Amino acid sequence: MADTHQNYVGGEWVTASTGETVDVVNPANPTEVVTTYQESSAADAADAVDAAADAADAWGDTPAPQRGDVLREVGDILADRKEELTELLTDEEGKTHAEAGGEVQRAIDIFHYYAGKTRDMGGDVKSPSGSNTNLYTVDEPVGVVSLITPWNYPIAIPAWKMAPALAAGNAVVLKPASVAPGPAHAIVEALDEAGITDGAVNLVTGPGSEVGTEFATNDRVDAVSFTGSSQVGNMVYDQATDDQKRVQMEMGGKNPTLVMDSADVEDAADIVAGGAFGVTGQACTATSRAIVHEDVYDEFVDAIVERAADIDIGPGDEYEMGPQVTESELEGTLEYIDIAADEGAALAAGGERPEGGRFEDGFYVEPTVFTDVERDMRIAQEEVFGPVLAVIPVADYEEALDVCNDVEYGLAASIVSNDHSEINRFKRDVEAGVVKINEATTGLELHVPFGGFKNSSSETWREQGDAGLDFYTISKTVYENY
Repeated sequence: MADTHQNYVGGEWVTASTGETVDVVNPANPTEVVTTYQESSAADAADAVDAAADAADAWGDTPAPQRGDVLREVGDILADRKEELTELLTDEEGKTHAEAGGEVQRAIDIFHYYAGKTRDMGGDVKSPSGSNTNLYTVDEPVGVVSLITPWNYPIAIPAWKMAPALAAGNAVVLKPASVAPGPAHAIVEALDEAGITDGAVNLVTGPGSEVGTEFATNDRVDAVSFTGSSQVGNMVYDQATDDQKRVQMEMGGKNPTLVMDSADVEDAADIVAGGAFGVTGQACTATSRAIVHEDVYDEFVDAIVERAADIDIGPGDEYEMGPQVTESELEGTLEYIDIAADEGAALAAGGERPEGGRFEDGFYVEPTVFTDVERDMRIAQEEVFGPVLAVIPVADYEEALDVCNDVEYGLAASIVSNDHSEINRFKRDVEAGVVKINEATTGLELHVPFGGFKNSSSETWREQGDAGLDFYTISKTVYENY
């Protein structure tokens, strides 16, 4: 029987006022209940905000290096629990063991990174125009920040929001996705063990309509950081900005890789396959469009179909590609596969839900490749959060770039080319916040900014690196005449 995990409010583990819980099941075997969490209400979320507001001054007044000591210990605790958390992530979300282990390590690295950054925080000294004057800035925490995180990176994304928020001295309220809240819960356990100020971090599990809405609209919240779908993100943005809260929204993508005629086609197929089918295509930066020069189109199609067919599907603890996270996510992917076929795209690989044996109960779909896709088809325009790739032929670089930018999203984009002129033009002209050259659209470094253009982002503040701290601080400029 799965343990029931409580909320964390004001430094205490507490039961939701509703008395209700929700089970999280293993997507590879949905009859297996992995964990059970509180199904909280708006009132529970409001209590968490109150606890954060009451603790904000005490945590914000803690010297930054001392805050860093707490974050460093959190990273160490997570490192000690790495194998346990890797298994939990695989069981709740469905990632392969290798993918889950990499994500847990990312969370460890993020806490260690921001622990180090706390020693460089404070502000800047500038040269004044007159004598007998000091001129400088002081960086202060924003206050209480609400963090609303998704299920597809259930430990990395909470880490890259919580660590800079806490490093900067803010008090935090966190709502992880109900589908896979366990890894975020483990971070809060580590913060508790590391001795963080009571109320400086608070976690409430429950539906977005209750907990998420309260976190976005509560008057005592100063800033909201959200990662998830564009549809939900735009709604949260509207809620949060009604009273001029600071907001940071990272949302969907329709990420392309351009494969040009100068590319090594085998290398290009490896790059695209990794971006399209890794983490079961359940990444906002996943490659969902391969825009391929007509001179290498047929060769590329043969290569990418071969790679899709070679992927070994099954439970994440043993196989190369795991299941989708829920039945509804699987149904959404299968619906897009039907739509693509109905619109006239040619199914070149996959497209089915495998049956029998290890697939009997899990939420599996084959890696899928559609060819002869036209740029205005829904499969080429709308986000499909699964392992589905649309291959679009183009005549030249100019057409490739036009197709690349002709979507409402602008998160990640890459080009595979050995033509330096094309590469330099692509870096300048592509409408995306993450630009990759001869690499997959997926995969991020933790110490550089991350964010998108257009409907992939609110285009307000970036995450990660120094940019991640910018969102969580506000500057005062001090003119000191002595």
